[in-house]
Amino acid sequence: MTKEDKGHFAKKHEENQALDRKILEAIRERAVDDDLPCAVAFSIAEDLDVSPAEVGRAVDIVEKHIIKCQLGLFGYGPRKSLLSPPESIDPELSEAIHQALVDGRLPCRAAWDIAKRLGIRKMAVSSACEGLGIKISRCQLGAF
Repeated sequence: MTKEDKGHFAKKHEENQALDRKILEAIRERAVDDDLPCAVAFSIAEDLDVSPAEVGRAVDIVEKHIIKCQLGLFGYGPRKSLLSPPESIDPELSEAIHQALVDGRLPCRAAWDIAKRLGIRKMAVSSACEGLGIKISRCQLGAF
């Protein structure tokens, strides 16, 4: 599927939901072409004191693409994902991941929390998940 074939993200949401004008302005100002990096979406949420989910919904409504997932899951051009399983997984990390699973998957927020708690990169958590055969779910921006 090409970038031109993608879209129609607004269909994921109820029609006639009010959108915060400040969020929309920030997205339009900071998007490059139709792309908005995950980190920029989170920056907008922090700057405007709104939830990442609100920003993600607005991104969908205006049919922009979230790119460069901070967990390395999507938005990196033809390769799509940056993840590859590590040669070994620290037992403390493995345990933290397994303890945070919800229905056999690791929520995005939990991956971020684990990274912060263990003082490691977010992509180290998602790479460990790749090695453990665990999917990450519940994107904080609503991308997946």
